[in-house]
Amino acid sequence: MTSRSASRGRSFAMQSWRAQFVLLSAIWGSSFLCIKVLDEVWTPVQVALARVALGAVFLVVLLVVRRTPLPRDPAAWKHVAMVGLLMNALPFTLFAYGEQHVSSVIAGLWNGTTPLMTLVAVSMLLPEERPDARRLAGIAGGFAGLVVLLGPWQGLGGGKLLGDAACALGACCYGLGLTYTRRYLSARPEGGVSLAGAQLLCATAMLLVIAPLDGTPSFALDGGEIASVLVLGVFGSGLAYVLTHAIVRVAGATTFSLVTYVIPIFSTILGVTILSETVTWNQPVGAAIVLGSMWAASRSQPRRAERRADVDVDLPQPPGPRVLEGVRGVGRNDQDVAGARDELVA
Repeated sequence: MTSRSASRGRSFAMQSWRAQFVLLSAIWGSSFLCIKVLDEVWTPVQVALARVALGAVFLVVLLVVRRTPLPRDPAAWKHVAMVGLLMNALPFTLFAYGEQHVSSVIAGLWNGTTPLMTLVAVSMLLPEERPDARRLAGIAGGFAGLVVLLGPWQGLGGGKLLGDAACALGACCYGLGLTYTRRYLSARPEGGVSLAGAQLLCATAMLLVIAPLDGTPSFALDGGEIASVLVLGVFGSGLAYVLTHAIVRVAGATTFSLVTYVIPIFSTILGVTILSETVTWNQPVGAAIVLGSMWAASRSQPRRAERRADVDVDLPQPPGPRVLEGVRGVGRNDQDVAGARDELVA
């Protein structure tokens, strides 16, 4: 009887994480649709501020319910502030600005280049992570995919070029943030929710400083705009972490990292069906080349990576030697999740 109960429990857990995986992919994939909707009424800074502030409130409430404190070490706050800048304040603003000039589909595809940006950052900034031939080939293939994604033969108008550049810089920020997290936060003793809450609080404080320069946001929002705010903040920056934690605990960090491949699918479907955006052949093909190159690069030394217990990439998942794995170790504790969470934030 005990054996049967345990078997049923394992079966339920496996079915549960799959549903959570799809839900998480849908939440992050829908972020670009929501940004496009809010760009009609708010400035990019205001969109980013709402996103991090609601996420911070959600996680702080969760910490209170769990009776878990925020980090007490000043050194931890210094590092989470930097991660908050690189993983939230800057990229959230850049993607919101970029979507004023390009479609949500394009923004979602640019977000899918985060593993490439992370691999480049890790290779350049972490001396111990010298790229091998397979990783170098992956980087070359990734940049070839970016050229196809951009489609320069179709012309690069001023507005479109600005939008593409902003989204590309946003993905670069993620890459740098993941690398920084890998270096400075992956081995810290604080729990993942605690670090994530502190990170979003820091990002909120940063954006609050510059938000007054954009004037007062309109609060006369319709139903779609209110839903977009909630999806971006409460779900995309708050609940998403809880789902990440659950998935990594049951299925492991390597499985969780596959969300990278699924997010662009949701963002493209939503952009085309709800916003009636158009897609040219080179956009999904270019994104597929980038993701395929990163997948191939991540296959190097798999056993070695799985034996490691620390978080490889981050932010909260900074990639180490293997970017797409996002998390170096496949441990199931809260610190593993801290590393996996932000590498893939939309």
